[in-house]
Amino acid sequence: MTKHPARDARVFLYHLPEYDVGRIREIVGSTMAELGLRPRGRTLVKPNLVMAGEMCQHAYTRPEIIEGVLGALQDRDAGEMSELAVGERSAITVPTRFTYHEAGYEPVFERTGAKKYCFEEVPQLEVRYTHDERLRDYVFIPEPVVKADFFVNCPKLKAHPWTTVTFAMKNYIGIQDDRHRLIDHDHALNKKLADLQYVIQPQLIVIDGVIAGEGRMLTPMPRNMNLLILGNNQVAIDSVTCAIVGVDPRGVDHIRFAHERGFGPIDLDDIRVGGDVSLDEAKERGRGFKIGLIRVEKYFEGTSIQAYAGRPPSGPKGDDYCWGGCPGVMEEVIEILRVADEQCDRKLPRIHMVFGDYKGPLDVSYGEKVIFVGDCVSWEGELGGELVKIRSKYKDRAELDPHDVKHKDVYARMAKMALKLREAREKPYVRVEGCPVSIGELMFLVAELGGLKNPYFDKRALYFNQAYLEWRGKTVLERLKGVPYQVSGDNAHGEAKPRDLAPPPQGGE
Repeated sequence: MTKHPARDARVFLYHLPEYDVGRIREIVGSTMAELGLRPRGRTLVKPNLVMAGEMCQHAYTRPEIIEGVLGALQDRDAGEMSELAVGERSAITVPTRFTYHEAGYEPVFERTGAKKYCFEEVPQLEVRYTHDERLRDYVFIPEPVVKADFFVNCPKLKAHPWTTVTFAMKNYIGIQDDRHRLIDHDHALNKKLADLQYVIQPQLIVIDGVIAGEGRMLTPMPRNMNLLILGNNQVAIDSVTCAIVGVDPRGVDHIRFAHERGFGPIDLDDIRVGGDVSLDEAKERGRGFKIGLIRVEKYFEGTSIQAYAGRPPSGPKGDDYCWGGCPGVMEEVIEILRVADEQCDRKLPRIHMVFGDYKGPLDVSYGEKVIFVGDCVSWEGELGGELVKIRSKYKDRAELDPHDVKHKDVYARMAKMALKLREAREKPYVRVEGCPVSIGELMFLVAELGGLKNPYFDKRALYFNQAYLEWRGKTVLERLKGVPYQVSGDNAHGEAKPRDLAPPPQGGE
């Protein structure tokens, strides 16, 4: 039994009845003082801005939290901070510029003077992994993350369809650009998240639990928890937050993996909990919290969608379901469409969705459409009097080289979906490729097949397009100037090591 040798793991629970910037600043400042923390050098704050705006009101870290954190960092600065910045990579294909705008962050940048980083617009540095359990030997990480001297993680307290919950560690999916984020974003997602912990560890974590998000990730149901949760250790703060919402942290794979690798304590007896709200009181606030881990067949019971999930490509333990891939994408898709069109479930015709290596029959009636989803989908049978053989196109992750992956343009994706839509109208089935298939692609296809309001044609599409073109224009201009997108080898950061939390060779306790 090896005890964790790191610094004392502390978690603080504070009552916050509303998003009060002054009170947030005061709480964060006093917590930093108690932990003996002062910002230094390049100080970077990482929120959760996966999506924002009218349809995703409770999906992101509120701007008041970030403004309070930035203010506290400025208050605690003893002249050693050379840069104060906020950085993020929003959901796949969504320009982070757009999400900053939708989330109301721009006025915060103006008031605080903090720098804004869109991680898809900066150089990506090669970071090498050397730990035994790694999925691969290296990854690419945005330069501001790799070179941060003081890192603050500011996630949202939410449920998640792929990882049960999304707190501090899950927020790390936003430290990779699209092309790198998608690698291992499948049944190995929890291992990917555990690997990302080796890149950098935060000195401070501040979780927005004032209005938490239940049930799902992008369009969560609001839950008034009135909690600001702070800490200095990711495993510890995620374990305490799991306890608050009634989840065993050992049942959340990425938390357990990180604990086993020595990143922090998972047992509550090994974590000091302070603040002005007791853990028992916080648990009362979280009683009955709806988590997100539901198999796709169960999720769509009683709806117009019939889902069939086969095995994904075999992982180390022969996973029988792809928790990190396409099934969860479809769950998020339907919830976005329900928000966009209140008549979604009434309008939607019966559609059959097939995932993974599915061996059973499909209960398809005349005129009903079948969508085969993902690179790894395979099935054989008869549809509309035609013998159909769908073969897996999955590439083993060993064949995926982060040096070679390409950006997939959102407009090219939509053009591809337009062709798939035409194909689906002419045939009883269509196949959509990807690993995983993006939320945007499936959303476009299902919305058009069902005659639903398509979010891509929303009134905010004009600004989305503007932000997207600004992003792509900037990257093209920088490459013309000779600024590389990826920096490898001796010019990069080098070996990745956990900061402040070097794991013991034997693992956790």
